[in-house]
Amino acid sequence: MNSAHNIKSIQSLFKEELKSIYPQREIENISYLLLEHLLNYSKIEIQLNKNEKIEQNIFDQISKALNELKQSVPIQYIIGETEFYDLKFKVNKQTLIPRQETEELVHAIILENQVEAPKILDIGTGSGCIPIVLAHNINNARVSTVDVSTGAIEKAKENAILNDVEIDFYHRDFLKWENYRWDNDFDIIVSNPPYVKESEKELMQDNVLAHEPHSALFVTDNDPLIFYRRIAEFAINHLKKGGKLYFEINEALGQEMVELQKSMGFTFVQLRKDLNGRDRMTSAEW
Repeated sequence: MNSAHNIKSIQSLFKEELKSIYPQREIENISYLLLEHLLNYSKIEIQLNKNEKIEQNIFDQISKALNELKQSVPIQYIIGETEFYDLKFKVNKQTLIPRQETEELVHAIILENQVEAPKILDIGTGSGCIPIVLAHNINNARVSTVDVSTGAIEKAKENAILNDVEIDFYHRDFLKWENYRWDNDFDIIVSNPPYVKESEKELMQDNVLAHEPHSALFVTDNDPLIFYRRIAEFAINHLKKGGKLYFEINEALGQEMVELQKSMGFTFVQLRKDLNGRDRMTSAEW
């Protein structure tokens, strides 16, 4: 790279250098995210200033980012942040990058909540995107969240401060939930637990497989519903009567998820599709 580059030529360079790794639309999105971050411009400002020269120190950062992108490092990890449900979140390699279907899950909870000041438990904190969005959007919600990863909890605490919400954080191994003391009157329990089977690894993109935390993604093929079963067992003991249980799920295991929850005594069990028509969520009532 040299200092003769402007915004337009940088975007052209991204298209050329990354065309063998990402689809063109994704390359465009990546270039906008990086330029917005480095130049502190909106997307519209980038479009209006295509001929603006890029300073050398910005060049150096673009060059470094481009090299990382060629190694399939997600752009969100490179810039250290992402947007989720109109809020900003810091992310690192201890946290999954929030997905669109998770936005759909929290949107459903926000729309369907009928409880004043609901008591909510999120299981599997990650970046904190689920509990923070719920605390931000549901009036007087009392939100707790639990994760086995100290790195995830530390990043989520940072995001709670960033988004000015109060969350109770717990560092616990939820597969051993009986070993801890819990409240027993939650109105809502929600989780996006690990659900990708080990055998599905080969179907995943390199940028996910090589860089996102495997402990937050994968389960064994011989018991892929282990987290859902354990969470449902917990919910039987800790949800209020009429309380709601929400899950993000593996689209290949939708019917199994419905059968599991019905067999455990949950009612109004719904298998829900995302905007792409895939079975990606369930909701149930205790």
